[in-house]
Amino acid sequence: MEGVGSVEGRTVAPGRDAGDAVALVAAARDGSAAAVEALVRDHWEMAHRAAFLVTQDAAAAEDVAQEAILAAVGRLDRFDARRPFGPWLHRIVVNRAIDWVRARQRRGEVEPAAAPEPAAPPPAAGLPDDVVAALATLDPEDRAVVVLRHLLDHDSGEIARMLGMPPATVRTRLRRALTRLRPLLADRVEGGPS
Repeated sequence: MEGVGSVEGRTVAPGRDAGDAVALVAAARDGSAAAVEALVRDHWEMAHRAAFLVTQDAAAAEDVAQEAILAAVGRLDRFDARRPFGPWLHRIVVNRAIDWVRARQRRGEVEPAAAPEPAAPPPAAGLPDDVVAALATLDPEDRAVVVLRHLLDHDSGEIARMLGMPPATVRTRLRRALTRLRPLLADRVEGGPS
């Protein structure tokens, strides 16, 4: 993910090493408003991007990302400081985004297979329109797996823990999703116009 690095397996914001990230979470947990503000600033773009790519709705992505960050900040007392903050937040964001899509489908706002073209992606999406449109054809769980694996760089074991499913299910969903995406992005994959 652009602007985010990894230090000893820990996802950290630019300009921060893993020790700084741990100290920032600890300070936020202790009630530091400045630390909370820094966490939000460091992780907003990723949260918004992930929410958009799963919901395919710019307004919903804004809401989902805000709600997820607020939920994460509110649950810092339950956060395991031995683990990286980024993947924990990714889990909250993606699960809330999936819940938003499911609720919308249950309310009959949209049929899963008949979803409209996504709204123009926010600049944070950072993907070409044809890739965003192809992602929109996937069901939300498969879309989440692709986003987590190929756009947020998590491995199948991490994704399994995040989404509460066996690693084999993650690999199956990823394979199925990539099989569906391949013909939609054939020109891109075969070196055609981008």
